Formats: sequence, C-alpha cells, structure tokens
Amino acid sequence: LGWNEAPLPAVFPPVRPEINDSEGHPSSSHQTLKGTSKWATSLENLLEDPEGVKRFREFLKKEFSEENVLFWLACEEFKKTQGKKQMQEKAKEIYMTFLSSKASSQVNVEGQSRLNETILETPHPLMFQKLQDQIFNLMKYDSYSRFLKSDIFLNHKKSEEQEENSPEAQTAAKRASRIYNT
Repeated sequence: LGWNEAPLPAVFPPVRPEINDSEGHPSSSHQTLKGTSKWATSLENLLEDPEGVKRFREFLKKEFSEENVLFWLACEEFKKTQGKKQMQEKAKEIYMTFLSSKASSQVNVEGQSRLNETILETPHPLMFQKLQDQIFNLMKYDSYSRFLKSDIFLNHKKSEEQEENSPEAQTAAKRASRIYNT
C-alpha cells in the first residue's frame, strides 16, 4: 500500500441490532430518556410531551402564568392551520384571548401594541412568531428552572422512579434478560 492507500482505522463501534421487549419497545439497556429525565434536558423536550405540558401547566397555574404556555401552544397549533378563513378565525381567537388589551388571558410581551386587529385580515403561519419566541424565552429562562425544582416535578419524578423499581418492572426486566441472554 502506498502512503495514501493505508486502511482507515475503524473508529465506529460495531452496530448492534435493536433489542426490543415483548411490546416492541427498546429494551432498558438501549432506551432513550423519557418522562421527567427528558423534561429536565430542555424546555423543548418538555413541551413535546403531553404529560410534561400537563405538569408544566399545573405549575404555571400556581404561579399565575399559565397563559404563557397556553399562548405558546395556541401559536404552535396556529402554524398548522390551513385555509385563509380558518387562519383568520384562529388568529382572531389568539389575539382576543392573549394579546388584546381586553384579553381574558393576556400575555406580557413587548410590541403587543404594534400588533393590532388590522393584521388579522391577512394572517400567515408565522405572524405570531416574534411574540411566541418572547414567551418561550420568558418560560425558558424564568419559570422552567423553577418548575424543575418544584414539588410538582419532583413528586412526578419520584413516582416514576418508584414505578421503575417496582417488583413488576423488575420481573419484566428479568424475563427480558432471560430471553435475550440465552
């Protein structure tokens, strides 16, 4: 072999086939983070999990700021809206619920006054993006860190851990190890 023909060292670990439990889920040794472990890695992961959103809303309700996550969720849903008429209706609903000076669940965002009802006539999927980003950052750098220290989060985490360490979960793991380690 010439100097440029030397074999490359194998730097990648060998690929192991996916091992699944009886329900088709990856076995515990290959599992990705889930539940509170995943929520604790980022606000994005928390907001992707319906149970995480439920617990976060519960926490924000106690802090009198549930409207923040409700606004963020409404904006996410709005981005998926098809058709001008439906967009106009949803945009107006978001405006009246969260942004108007008479809003029932008003969010505290800069530039709110510049977003007036005339913009609702020509809606587009990203029309609320700047305001949504402000609310996301407010949650990320303020309430999210308090949520991770809250009783709501810590109690849910504890119940998850107890569930994982329950005799039923251990029995299933032992059955799986007997099946795959024969």
